[in-house]
Amino acid sequence: MSKVVLEDYAEFLEKIAPEVRSVLDATFQDAARVISPAGLRNYLDGAKSLCNLGKGNDLVVTYLEVMPQIAKECGEDIIPDCVASALKTSSLTSGEVISLLLSTLPVVSRHLGDAQLVRGYMTMIHQLASTAARGLRPMLMNIDELLSKLTLSGLRRWSQFGAKAYRRDFKNLTSYFSLDSADSRAMLEKERRGVLFVRVQRKLNFYLRALWGRDFFIRPTGADFADFRPYVEDRIMYVPDALDDVEGVEGLEVYRATVAHMAAHMMYTSKSMSAEQLSPAQMFFIGLLEDARVEYKAVQEFPGLKRLWHALMLLKHDEPAEHKTMDILEGFALQLLDSEVKGSDEQLNKFAEKFHSKIEEKQDDNHFAWLMGVELYNIFEGRKEIPSLRILERYRIDYRDDNRIIWHYEDINWDVGIEYMAASKAQVRYEVSPLMMAHEVDCELAGDDAQEVWICKDLMRFYEDDLTDTAKSFNEEWGKEPISDPFHYHEWDYQIQLHRPDWATVYERRATKGDPEDIDNILLEHKPIAHRIRQIIDLLSPAGVQRQRGLEDGDEVDLNAAIDAMIAIRMGEQPSPRITMRNVLNTRDLSVVVLLDLSESTNEFVGDSDKTILQLTREAATLVSTAIEGIGDPFALHGFGS
Repeated sequence: MSKVVLEDYAEFLEKIAPEVRSVLDATFQDAARVISPAGLRNYLDGAKSLCNLGKGNDLVVTYLEVMPQIAKECGEDIIPDCVASALKTSSLTSGEVISLLLSTLPVVSRHLGDAQLVRGYMTMIHQLASTAARGLRPMLMNIDELLSKLTLSGLRRWSQFGAKAYRRDFKNLTSYFSLDSADSRAMLEKERRGVLFVRVQRKLNFYLRALWGRDFFIRPTGADFADFRPYVEDRIMYVPDALDDVEGVEGLEVYRATVAHMAAHMMYTSKSMSAEQLSPAQMFFIGLLEDARVEYKAVQEFPGLKRLWHALMLLKHDEPAEHKTMDILEGFALQLLDSEVKGSDEQLNKFAEKFHSKIEEKQDDNHFAWLMGVELYNIFEGRKEIPSLRILERYRIDYRDDNRIIWHYEDINWDVGIEYMAASKAQVRYEVSPLMMAHEVDCELAGDDAQEVWICKDLMRFYEDDLTDTAKSFNEEWGKEPISDPFHYHEWDYQIQLHRPDWATVYERRATKGDPEDIDNILLEHKPIAHRIRQIIDLLSPAGVQRQRGLEDGDEVDLNAAIDAMIAIRMGEQPSPRITMRNVLNTRDLSVVVLLDLSESTNEFVGDSDKTILQLTREAATLVSTAIEGIGDPFALHGFGS
């Protein structure tokens, strides 16, 4: 990629203030050392956007100074997100607060340590600005202390409590976010966690490097939901952003057990297993045996890991398991780790002995875990003691990951070997003659989703001898108006400040015929107004053939202008060369669509009037439609209701 130089942005540099230019000259070389050419373009484009924002030069100066530091901490992909966050927040708060937000981002990046968490932090700031903007400044001034004690999830809950509790009490709101109130300190202690990942990240990296002699990528992630488990994705370990001490076991030891277990998967799994034709329950049991296999190999190399994992498996839980099988499986996992541990189930004891007798020979073969896992599943299946998947996924050995790293799924190639077949054919509507309609047998089981719908193009009555206007036709009695396919639209939820995807569903229907006499009465009552509306619309754009005079290159000679030119020549004056004219056909380029609100709320009366909102709407639409129809312009009336 071509090198980025400041001269490429000459137009931008000419417009910026001198102090901004001096800061840019000083920081550009430092930024070029840590940011790629593509990132530098985003860096400079972000500066241009903030300059155009009109929130002052301090905001742009702060951006130029801190963004290289943030890119160094979290990667250059975070730059457009930071700019977008500043632009979104600009409509909710002042430029000084946005400048303070950017100036604190390096501190936030060091505490959170992951680009995805920083993005979540900026989303939280935007939501807080929309609900309690006065609390932003004091919170940002204390963000270092807050993030040294709270995770991102804890900070979100802490800020949401203050925003809801003191939304209309500005004095206490400022006191809460300044950490001056008792409620603020109490909530801070409530959300405080034991060990933050950013405090022990270097220790964990050195710990794994000491064991396996290589580096592993470890990233924190939000673990603010009940069923969270660590996981490995794209060779990166994702662990909770904070862990509490558990019954005398420090949070750091839990972190070590977690990353050591995931590192064992990465070191001792040479190939993944296919998940095809396996139920989720079978995959769980196979994963249980695969965990035992990789832990066995890790313990053979590093015996101290056995003591670490053993201590976590012996932890007592405050609440009983949701299913008796979970207690059995948690105890059985300890039997697989330690061959000296025996349980009360003789069949499982024999199974554990079988595992330990073969594991030395099969320790490098994950297919061995596959076979043993299926066998263990069959044991519990025979007992009818397999709990639901929801309960299985909540087994209480918290240091183990969700085992997604050991599975692979077959990719479906829709271009090879599979011919696309629509789930249903599109409905077709035909216009047929009365003779065809009379001789065709209707399908009694067909509904609105029938593949073919016939419409009689002529008026066909039940009894042809009844030719009065009150007689109903087949179409009126049995026919149904077609309904369009559903159209889905996003809808803005002002409470959560987000778009709900495909939240609103719209169907198109044709309106039923009304009484023409009602329209005649409206036109008769408001005849002067209808005439005036027609005059206004007619004056918008004249239509027809118009003659343009005074042209030099027209289509024909303008006789009056030619005579004036000859008179000027005879008088010795300079004649006008504009002696031609042209006939131009002007067509009116106007079409009107009137959208009427037909919801239930329009049945309310307007003030002291005896007419409802719907009646007034109908009268106004009738007058406009009649005027446009008289002129000949295309128009349509649509309505919506829920």
